[in-house]
Amino acid sequence: MSIIQISTPFNIDIEFEQAEFHKRLLAYIIDFVILFMYMFAMFTLLFDGFDVDISEFYATLALIIPPMLLYTLLTELFFNGQTIGKKILRIKVVSLDGGEPTLGQYLLRAFFRFYEWGAIIFWIFFREGVGTLIFMLGGVVCIIVIAVTARSQRLGDLAAGTVVVNTRTKLTIDDTIFMNINTSDYKVMFPSVMRLSDRDINTIKGVVSQAAKSRNYDMCNRVAMKVKDVLKINTNMYPDQFLEKLLEDYNYLATKE
Repeated sequence: MSIIQISTPFNIDIEFEQAEFHKRLLAYIIDFVILFMYMFAMFTLLFDGFDVDISEFYATLALIIPPMLLYTLLTELFFNGQTIGKKILRIKVVSLDGGEPTLGQYLLRAFFRFYEWGAIIFWIFFREGVGTLIFMLGGVVCIIVIAVTARSQRLGDLAAGTVVVNTRTKLTIDDTIFMNINTSDYKVMFPSVMRLSDRDINTIKGVVSQAAKSRNYDMCNRVAMKVKDVLKINTNMYPDQFLEKLLEDYNYLATKE
């Protein structure tokens, strides 16, 4: 199992298990089948089949192609880095700074899929001869790029600074930064935690989770020192307890906004 070390904004390396190629391939196939079923249903409903002439060309572009092009972007954006295929195979997209990718990163990943979808769209209209060849070459290009990059990244991952990792492993961090807090008599100790971003909190939670599982609290100590310096906090709490309290304060205050 390949391990990826990702440097966080706190200059701490978090380890993730790199998603295996066969999982990524199966996830891609699942997503492709979903999109093909949608495309087949739309072509059958609108045009009684795949024989689209030039008069139907623009209707095809407007009604069928955009949802297919936006599928990966929207599902990864709203499902926390996962398409339906990725969710089934328990893999996800994460940023190389250890947090959830930003909208800009998702957009870059989606844009750099043009070499795949260009081939698919070309095949729709020119399925014989060169269309099939270009379609096959698109898949070959994807495999080659993933195979030759250090972290098995696609072009979109390289451009956006993202990577695909496993979600259900001993090194996994939770998909959400939110926790169940008893709000009846909760007392906030560090209100300045709200100066941190969701990504910072996500990183802190990942460090705490990994430290608890590996029994190595050195990362907690280093992150705690960095956070104390940034937020100007002075406390004698143990580093892991301090970070856990920060997470609780953040969740409590975030739900009150």
